[in-house]
Amino acid sequence: MTEEPRPASEVAKTAPVTGWRAIFPPVQWLATYQLRWLRHDVIAGVTLAAYGIPVSLAYATLAGLPPQYGIYCYLAGGLAYALFGSSRQLAIGPTSAISMLVGVTVADMAGGDLAHFAAIAALTAMLIAGMCVVAWILRLSSLVNFISETILLGFKAGAALTIALTQLPKLFGTKGGGEQFFERVVVLAGQLPDTHYAVLAFGLTALVLLLLGEKLLPGRPVALLVVVVSIILLSFTPLRDMGFKVVGNLPRGLPEFHLPGLRPRDVDGVIPLAFACLLLSYVESVSAARAIARANGYEIDSRQELLGLGAANLAASLFQAYPVAGGLSQSSVNDKAGAKTPLSLVFASITIGLCLMFLTDLLSNLPSVVLAAIVLVAVKGLIDVRELHHVWQVSRYEFFVSMVAFAGVLLLGILKGVILAMIVSMLLLITRAARPHVAILGRIPGTRRFSDIERNPDNEVTPGVLMFRVEASLLYFNTEHVHATVWEKIRANPETLKLVICDLSTSPIVDLAGTRMLATLHAELKAIAISLRVVDAHAAVRDILRAEGFEELIGHLGRRITVADVIDEFTGAEKTSTSPPSGKPSGTLPGGSVT
Repeated sequence: MTEEPRPASEVAKTAPVTGWRAIFPPVQWLATYQLRWLRHDVIAGVTLAAYGIPVSLAYATLAGLPPQYGIYCYLAGGLAYALFGSSRQLAIGPTSAISMLVGVTVADMAGGDLAHFAAIAALTAMLIAGMCVVAWILRLSSLVNFISETILLGFKAGAALTIALTQLPKLFGTKGGGEQFFERVVVLAGQLPDTHYAVLAFGLTALVLLLLGEKLLPGRPVALLVVVVSIILLSFTPLRDMGFKVVGNLPRGLPEFHLPGLRPRDVDGVIPLAFACLLLSYVESVSAARAIARANGYEIDSRQELLGLGAANLAASLFQAYPVAGGLSQSSVNDKAGAKTPLSLVFASITIGLCLMFLTDLLSNLPSVVLAAIVLVAVKGLIDVRELHHVWQVSRYEFFVSMVAFAGVLLLGILKGVILAMIVSMLLLITRAARPHVAILGRIPGTRRFSDIERNPDNEVTPGVLMFRVEASLLYFNTEHVHATVWEKIRANPETLKLVICDLSTSPIVDLAGTRMLATLHAELKAIAISLRVVDAHAAVRDILRAEGFEELIGHLGRRITVADVIDEFTGAEKTSTSPPSGKPSGTLPGGSVT
């Protein structure tokens, strides 16, 4: 059950919250809390706990840690996020991608020492918290947009296959092994003759039940039911003597409070790991929070989410957990169960705490193959084939970026794969920005409007005139390309040119290098008796052109002078004189806009 969306008029009248109230969201939503919401938050919290416990057990094993560490993530992270997060339904806990990233990266740092492993994982969460606070102070929330949805699409698909391959040996009842994706494939293929068929049958049955539950009972804690049935079967049937690996005894009680016993300089590579986890967790959390918020008619504060995520990871680091994030699956469970406010996270943590204090003995006979089945079902949603096909149809460039992330994860691992995808994406972005399209314009027949003649071959060409439009800002890294492209078009023009018109309507920014490139172009054209005019420059652009003395070179840079006006002036002058245009406005009223 979800809250009815608020009318746009009501949202528009809501004044933005400032000061300490903006930093501490509970002050905002508690002031308007309705008692009838309490039942919904309690039910949602219990439901979220029922969903989160088996999933967190599975994710902890994926992270290379004892199962209880995953439960600690939900217990501590959810409580802290409720105090500082801006989303009403976002659920915080371990996620498959973060767990896998921690597991494969920290394993090399820990050297097989489980206590050292746990300390590094907690230190990573603490570093994420510190980075979140720094990013919040510096207002860097927009910088994560450099990790595009396209990168995440390929990254998630690669991560899903990588994660699935780590769980398949458990499903087949084999040992598995190998470091990278393809090595694991070879190892697993060699171990298939050793398949434990009872374990495989049990795991496949759990998989089918989980998939059916996901389809027929969405948002319900089906995984908990599968876990309970599995425990009963292994506790009271002959299956317990058939070689099933089980979770074993979990420590009873709440996690102890203590600082990580390491410093960043003690662990080589922990800072890049924390940074990668921060990027992934923040993007995943904000994406999930925005999706849930849109469905419920409110907006989140992406900058405030840095504080919420930072608080959650700080709490995780202090209570024997590892990095956490907001995931769409658990948040959807929370939302569909009727959560109205972050109080649902508080009730989820209370429920999980009670389970840790009184019910841990019941989990000792939980078979590991069931946890593997839970992970396999969870990561299935990371592969969005339909969206990949859509990206392929819409933009081959975006699809290429996505495939770089996909291949990078499979070949290099999750951490190096996502870093590679970010670097390639930025390089391609810079390349595209450095080579903007320079459109050669022609008059749209029967109008005073001008557009790209390459896309519209029926546009009319004015004899003796070349009109071009740079479809980007003119900046130091693209001026050489623009200058070369304009001269290429001038040389390729079959007519004798007398006038070149530069339309700056699509160039919101022109820096000093861009201004000096235009001045150089003017001097070069003047030397061969061709005039240069600049029209439709934005106010800030006109300011810098005037400051550089460009107006004195080419004439008035009026805000109302269009391409059509300059063409009228030129054609009128051609009829009465063979001299080139004076560069001064003719006084003709503006006749049209540029497209």
